Amino acid sequence: MGKKKSLPFDKRGGSIVINRRMMASPAYKELKPQAKVLMMLMQEQWRNDKPVSYGVREAAEKIPCDVKTARKGFVMLKDQGFITCVDESLFNSRTGSKARDWRLTWMPYMDKSPTNDWEKLSNEKLNQRRDISPNK
Repeated sequence: MGKKKSLPFDKRGGSIVINRRMMASPAYKELKPQAKVLMMLMQEQWRNDKPVSYGVREAAEKIPCDVKTARKGFVMLKDQGFITCVDESLFNSRTGSKARDWRLTWMPYMDKSPTNDWEKLSNEKLNQRRDISPNK
């Protein structure tokens, strides 16, 4: 196996990066604080070669918040285009449970560029707001 490539901004193997364009987007600005914390927690688990496996109970414990609030954080991130579900969760009392697997759309995945779905949704929302603005 080859040597693992590090990203140019990640010389010590531990950076969490949120770009300014994303932070300035309407999609990011509409996120509740718990969803923003969840984004960072999920990015901490991110690897280019596999999806992020993260569940509601784990999020509730690490944020810390109520399970319902953690669930809302996932829904909010999904609705705003920051994450997409790659594989559903599974509950099995004998073999154990499995959390959902997520793709972080602002990060590369399987050596492909980020899809930045949040950006597309932000542009759609801005256009919708312009269409209903009273200045027309």
